[in-house]
Amino acid sequence: MNLIKRNTVPFPSIIDEFLKPDFFGGIQNFGANVPAVNIRESETEFAVELAAPGKRKEDFIIDLDDNVLTISSETKTDNEQKDEKGKYTRREFSYSSFKRSFSLPETVNEDEIKASYENGVLHVTMPKKEEALPKPKRMIEIG
Repeated sequence: MNLIKRNTVPFPSIIDEFLKPDFFGGIQNFGANVPAVNIRESETEFAVELAAPGKRKEDFIIDLDDNVLTISSETKTDNEQKDEKGKYTRREFSYSSFKRSFSLPETVNEDEIKASYENGVLHVTMPKKEEALPKPKRMIEIG
C-alpha cells in the first residue's frame, strides 16, 4: 500500500507564512513565560517594546545577524539557607529564560539601533534609512 500526500490547502503560501520560525516575533519556548511585545512604526522609525518587569538591563542580550534582531535573557537565582553546621535547611533554585527574534525590513538603518530599559520595559528603536523616509511635498513647474 502506498501513501500519497496531497496538497489540499487552498493557499499554501499563507500557511507557510504562519509557520515561519519568526512569525509572532520568533517565540522560542512557546507556552513558557515569554514577555509580551508591542511593535510600532512611525514615519521615521520602528520601535519594539518588550515587557520584562523585575529584570535589569544587564540581563538582556540583543544581537543583530543577517537582518534578524534577537532579544534574549537568562537569569538564575539561588536562595539558600544553611544551619550553623553548613548543612542546607532549604535551597530554592529559579531559572528563567526567553528568546524572541524579529525579521527586520531592508529599510532599517542597522548602525543606529538603540536600546534602553526603563520601568520594566525594554525599548528598542530602529531608525529608518534616509532613502526610506517620506519626502516633503514639492511643487513642479510646468515648462
